[in-house]
Amino acid sequence: MSASDEIQRRRTFAIISHPDAGKTTITEKLLLFGGAIQMAGAVRARRADRHAASDFLKVEQERGISVSTAVMSFEYEGFAVNLLDTPGHEDFSEDTYRVLTAVDSALMVLDNAKGVEKRTKALMDVCRMRTTPVITFSNKLDREGLDPFDLMQDVEDHLNIACVPMTWPIGMGKEFEGVYDLVNRQVIFYQSTERGRRNDRLVIDDLEGGALEELFGEEKAAKLRDDLELLEVLDPFDAEEYLAGRQTPVFFGSAINNFGVKELLDQFVRSAPAPQPREAREREVVPTEERFSCFCFKIQANLDKMHHDRMAFVRITSGVYSRGMKLKHVRTGKNMTVNNATTFLARDRVVTQQAFAGDIIGIHNHGGIRIGDTFTEGESLKFTGIPAFAPELFRRALLLDPLKAKALLKGLQELSEEGAAQLFRPMEGSDYIIGALGILQFDVITSRLESEYRVRARFESVALAAARWVTCDDEDELDRFVQENRRRIHTDIAGNIAFIAQSDWAVGYAQEQYPKISFHKSVEI
Repeated sequence: MSASDEIQRRRTFAIISHPDAGKTTITEKLLLFGGAIQMAGAVRARRADRHAASDFLKVEQERGISVSTAVMSFEYEGFAVNLLDTPGHEDFSEDTYRVLTAVDSALMVLDNAKGVEKRTKALMDVCRMRTTPVITFSNKLDREGLDPFDLMQDVEDHLNIACVPMTWPIGMGKEFEGVYDLVNRQVIFYQSTERGRRNDRLVIDDLEGGALEELFGEEKAAKLRDDLELLEVLDPFDAEEYLAGRQTPVFFGSAINNFGVKELLDQFVRSAPAPQPREAREREVVPTEERFSCFCFKIQANLDKMHHDRMAFVRITSGVYSRGMKLKHVRTGKNMTVNNATTFLARDRVVTQQAFAGDIIGIHNHGGIRIGDTFTEGESLKFTGIPAFAPELFRRALLLDPLKAKALLKGLQELSEEGAAQLFRPMEGSDYIIGALGILQFDVITSRLESEYRVRARFESVALAAARWVTCDDEDELDRFVQENRRRIHTDIAGNIAFIAQSDWAVGYAQEQYPKISFHKSVEI
C-alpha cells in the first residue's frame, strides 16, 4: 500500500462532551468493537473492578473522571483509527482545546435526558472556529429522556448546526430494545449480554413483515413506521455540509449497554475526513508531502511510574515516520534521532516502526520538548493555533517536607510543561506562582506531586486574580513597563512576560497608563 493510500485510511478524532454524558464509556465501547480490548471497564469502577482503559492516572480512577487526554489507536474495517478521549470537566479545558488542534473531526456525546449543556456549547464553539466536522451520539437511551425529535431540535437551536439522523431509537428507558439503521435500512434488535462485552445483534431487513411486531410488539412497530415517515421530510446527509461543519450526523444508543455503538463506528470511519492540511506560519502543509513534519500538542509525565518517563504526543502532519529517522527540533535548531517512537492504547504501548500523516505518536522527552514544538526533516516550520489561556485562579505551593524543595520545583515545572497548570516565576521574590483555570486542577497537582514525585505539598491562596501576557513592538517601551511594574511582572516556563495583578480593574488601569503595551488573555504556544 502506498503512503498516499495509508494516509487516506487514517481517521483521527477527539471525543468531546459535557461531564457525565458518557464520553469515556463510549470510548471504551469503540475500543471494544474495534477489537482493541476484550472487555470494557466501568468509568466509576469499584476498587476491585476494571478501570476504563483511557483513565490511567490515579486521580482519574479515584474520582471517576477524565482529567488528561488519552490517546488510543486501533484498526477497524481497513481503517487506522486514532481516538483521543478528552477531559469533559471545564477545569481541564485547555487540554481539550489543544487536542482539537491535532484532530480532523470530533465525536460529540450528549446525555439524551439533558440535551445540549454548557460545556457542549463551549466545545462546539471551538470546533466551529476550526471548521472541525462533528458527529453526534445521543447517549443513555436506556434511561428516560428527550424525545429524539426534541433532542435534534435542541441541538439545532443551541448549536446552530443541522441534524441528520443516521440511526433511530426503538423505545426508551427500560423499553429501549434497538435502533433503526437509516443508512442500510435495517432494524437492529439487541439481545442483552454480560455488561462490558459485545451484545448479540439480530438484523431485520423487512419492515413490512410480521417480524417487527413479533420482536417489539404492535405499538412499538407502529411508532417506528410513523417516525420513519416523518423523517422522510428531513434533509438527507450531505457529505460536503458535514465536512464544512454545517451538518451533524446523529446516532442514538446506550454506550453502557453497547446499543448503537457498532452502527456509529461503521458509519464514522466511512464519513469522517482523512488527514487534512495544517497551517504553519510559513505556509500550508499538505499531508501527502514527502518530507516529514509534526507538532507536539501534549506532554504527559510519568506514564511509566517505574521509569519516571515523559512523553511528547505529536501529530504527524506530512510524510512518513520511520524508526531511526533524524529530525530537526525547529525551536532549538538541534537534530535528534528518533528510535523509540510509541503508539498508544491508553497506557499500553508499542514501538512504532512506521507512521503516516494523521497518526499520533509519542516521542520520549528528556526535558527539551514543549507543547507547540515542531519537528521536520530540515524545514523551519511553526504550526499555529495551539493556545494557552490566562489563568483565573492563583496559588502558592507550600512544601510540607523542607528536604524536598528540588523535587517540588521539578514536579511543578514538569506538570506545567505538560499543561496541567501554569508556573510563573516572579521578577521579584522567590515564591513560584501556580495559575489554573479551575480549582480541581490544584487537587490533581497535589495528588500527582505525592504519587509521582513523592512530594507532599499544599496550595495557599494569594492576592492575585488576573493575568495577561504583555507584548510591545517598541522594546524600550516594554522595558520601561517591566521596570516600573516589577512587583507584578512574572515569566512563564516559555519565558513569556506576564502581568499578574490583584484584580481586573488593576489590569484595566495598567492598559490605560501604557497604551502602547498589548495585554493578551491568550497566547500561542
